[in-house]
Amino acid sequence: MRDIIFATNNKHKLQEVKQLISDDIHIISLAEIGLSGDIPETSETLQGNALQKAEWVYHKTGLDCFADDTGLEVDALNGAPGVYSARYAGEGCSFADNVNKLLAAMEGKTNRKARFRTVICLLEGGNPRYFEGSVEGVILTEPWGTEGFGYDPIFMPDRFAVSFAEMPLDVKNKISHRGHAVSQLTAYLTNTDKR
Repeated sequence: MRDIIFATNNKHKLQEVKQLISDDIHIISLAEIGLSGDIPETSETLQGNALQKAEWVYHKTGLDCFADDTGLEVDALNGAPGVYSARYAGEGCSFADNVNKLLAAMEGKTNRKARFRTVICLLEGGNPRYFEGSVEGVILTEPWGTEGFGYDPIFMPDRFAVSFAEMPLDVKNKISHRGHAVSQLTAYLTNTDKR
């Protein structure tokens, strides 16, 4: 079994990824290795933030690890909140603060198309490799459901009549941005012929 560190302090992400990843891979959390503190994410791109987070952990541990960064891109807001999705309503904001700010920004907008995009950066021996996933959908006019986290209650993926926050996690994981990116990561990590 392969051990690899997931560079995140987000328990929701950790839970999702552990459910998604192959049984041949053991995900180690930062808490398990006693690594705490705010991981920097000051890049202007999802890829840059994923690399920055992975490098922060790699430099502290010397162990292979991966990190992700995810953004919600709303067409009517010219791609915002994008790379600033986690702190859209300001530093230290809650999920609800972000949702409320986005709903206010979308007031009266008829084009509600949006997408979630995730970029994973895997560092093996300090060398980066990237995996990306996305899912198209629309922004609802009010929150639906109580599951998930972040913008899940106001994002309804295409071809579904429920929000991410109304889906069982196993269903969400099959179609989500993070699910697509993690499946590529798993395929790479379990491919013994990759070198």
